[in-house]
Amino acid sequence: MRRMFGFLIGILVGGLVGSTVALLLAPETGEELRKEIRARGEGLISDIRRAGEARQIELTQHLEALKAPRSTD
Repeated sequence: MRRMFGFLIGILVGGLVGSTVALLLAPETGEELRKEIRARGEGLISDIRRAGEARQIELTQHLEALKAPRSTD
């Protein structure tokens, strides 16, 4: 759980740092820059959703495995 949380924090921080650098170094007009930032933000949100969905599937499978009856050998 901590690894996933750390991964998500890393994505968020990386996105913020990347956006800030893009703002400072962008040779584009304001409108073009806003469009690019919006697209990157949507991509970041999409990445976070996919990571969350993958983690949810993983945890659901793990829970099902724990619920399964154990064989008594």
